[in-house]
Parts: sequence; structure tokens; C-alpha cells
Amino acid sequence: MTAGRVARRWVHLILGGALLMPFYLLASATLPMLVDGADPLRVPVWQFAAFGCALPVAALAGLLFPLLRPLEVAAVRALCAVPGGRLADGPAASWAARRRSALWFTAHLLAGGVVSGMTLTGPPAALLLLAVPFGADAPGLTWPAAFAGVAAPLTGAALLALVVGTAWGAGALLARWAPVLLGPTPADKLAAAERRAAELAARNRLARELHDAVGHALSAVTLQAGAARRVLDRDVEFARQALAAIEDTTREAVAELDAVLGLLREEHETGPAAPAPALDGLAALFDRTRAAGVRITAELSGDLAAVPPVVSREAYRIVQEGLSNALRHAGPVPVTVQVQLENGELALGIENPVAGARPGRTERTGGGRGLRGIAERARLLGGAASAGAADGVWRLTARLPVAAAGADGGAR
Repeated sequence: MTAGRVARRWVHLILGGALLMPFYLLASATLPMLVDGADPLRVPVWQFAAFGCALPVAALAGLLFPLLRPLEVAAVRALCAVPGGRLADGPAASWAARRRSALWFTAHLLAGGVVSGMTLTGPPAALLLLAVPFGADAPGLTWPAAFAGVAAPLTGAALLALVVGTAWGAGALLARWAPVLLGPTPADKLAAAERRAAELAARNRLARELHDAVGHALSAVTLQAGAARRVLDRDVEFARQALAAIEDTTREAVAELDAVLGLLREEHETGPAAPAPALDGLAALFDRTRAAGVRITAELSGDLAAVPPVVSREAYRIVQEGLSNALRHAGPVPVTVQVQLENGELALGIENPVAGARPGRTERTGGGRGLRGIAERARLLGGAASAGAADGVWRLTARLPVAAAGADGGAR
């Protein structure tokens, strides 16, 4: 252990002694009112009694004030050379964490009070004893005369060693106890894991939204631009329509991107984000996709306006991703889209012919991120999704429960 580390831990102990002083003064003022003849200001016995009475009060403060833990953790990290990862972050939320924080606070003040007292009295006494052989004299003090000859300097050196050794031992002991008493409790670890899971879920959700919104727009624009290029010289009107479709698609993509990025905005920022598209936007989605040369047959049944908002938004994204897959992997082929609401369940189906499809094939080339996103969307709503090719037709199906999501209010 380096001298610098010992010095920093010594400062940490002195800090504990300073924190003890308010409780010690309170005990010193209270004892004479409770016990006749008590004099903590002059009688050493009563001084030790006040010291002992101050510690339970400090423990109570550590138990009642959860903000003491982050303050103590900051001091330990700065002065005791304890790795920050082994210490808890934030106030002590549970009573178990508060009890451990109170125990640490009491131990810190106890060790700090002892070391601070020894630091204030030990070195001056040791220096006086070291100077006795040289004729030093302290008026009013009789105890230095009890040490004659070499006994005085030897006793002074031993006293200095005792102070240093006590500070070193107390600092090392507190540094060893810090991860146990100031480390995260099982409840803290569970809360951290839940926060991490929530952050990952939010990140995955944003990734799905960006993939579906931007991916569909890029796939549609690519086909629309290619179609316009091929007929530009012989069918100007079709090229004009394709360019208009590109304009509409990109405008809609920007609006959807704004809705996704709105999830990242800080609460203090003003200006509402654009609403996320839902089933009522399917007609516009079909029109933009048809402009890319895709023949869409839409079969919608049931009161889709009654679908809860959260299910409606996820269903729109699933249909959008299904159309993006058709554009990306099959090109401008006929696509059949089925959206049916019946018996408290929303059934989605998208079919398109695939040249060279093999029976039992369950995933297309290109990463399958969209299909995984569809499965995640369905699973989060308590539903299921599947995709695969059979008999030359690619089929994507999803079933989303509606009744269970109706009580959610649709907030996201």
C-alpha cells in the first residue's frame, strides 16, 4: 500500500470524525440534562459516554436519510481507492439498503472519531516526549517527568507508530467493508437489470420502427425510380406519376421518421411529434406501393376503427414490412393483403408469388431483420407471427389479440 493511499484513507477517517461532531455535541448537551453531575466538557469518562451516545443517533440518521449513501459512496470512491463498480449508485431505496448504509455510516464515524482524537492528541504528545532528553519542558504538565532517559523518546516514537498504525488499520478495514455495506443490494441489482432491460427494449423498438419506416420507403422509391427511368422516353405521363409517387413516399417517410425520433425527444422540448401511422393509413400505404408497380388486392373486414391504437399501430407496421419484403425480394408482383377482425383477434395475411421458392423455406436472404421485428411486435402483444414459402407463394401471417390490449389505452 502506497503512502498516498494511506494518506487519503487517513483524510477519509478525519472526515468521519468531522461528521461525528454534530452528534457528539448534541449528546454532550443532552447528557447533563439527563444525568446529574455529567460533565462531557471536562471529565474524560463523560466525554467517552457522549461519544458512545452519539453513535446511535448517527445510526438513526443513516437509517432515515437515504441520500447519505451516495454521499458516502462518493467519499469512498475518492479517498479509499475502492473500484466504483463495486459500490451502489443512487440513494438507498429499500430498508435493507438503508440498514446497511446506517451500519456503514456508524462504522465510519466510530473509526473516524477514534482516529481523529488520536491525530489531535498523539503527535503533540509524541513530539513532547521526543524533546524531553533535550531539556524541553511543558509548564503545567507533570506526566512528561515520568519518562526519564531514553524512555521518553522511545515512548514518543511508539506513540507515533500507534497513531499511524491505527489510521492504517482502520482505513484498510473500512475499505474492505465498503463494498459489503455500500455495494448494491439484491433489490438494487434487480432494479438495475430492469432498467437495462427497459433500455434494450426501447432501443429494439426504435430499431424496428426505423427499419420498417425507412426500409419500406427506400424499397418503394427504388422501384418507382427504376420504373420511371425505363419508360421516361416513351411514357412521360407514367414517369410523371412515378415521380409524384416518389415525392409522396418520401414525404410520408419523413413524417414517420419524425414520429420515431419523437420518442427520443426530451420531455422539456416543445412541439408534438407526428402521430405514428395506424390501420387507417393502409389505403395511402397501398397507393404508394401500387405506384411502384405492385398490384395489391386488399381484403379488409371487420370494424378496424375499433382496434385499440397500440394494436392498430403494430398491425400497420407488420403490413408495411410485409409489403417491403415483397418489393425487396420479389419485385413488382401481385400481392394479396388480408386484414380481418373477428372474435377478439386481428388476423393479418400477406401473400405474393416467389419465383423458385422451395417448400419449407422459412427465411429469405438479406438478414431477416424485418421478419424478426414482425415476430417481436406480435409477441409483445401476446400474439404470434410466421412466414415461409410453399408452392411458389410466400406467406406472412400474424394474429394479434385485440381484447387484452383494449384496456391498455393505446399509450406508447
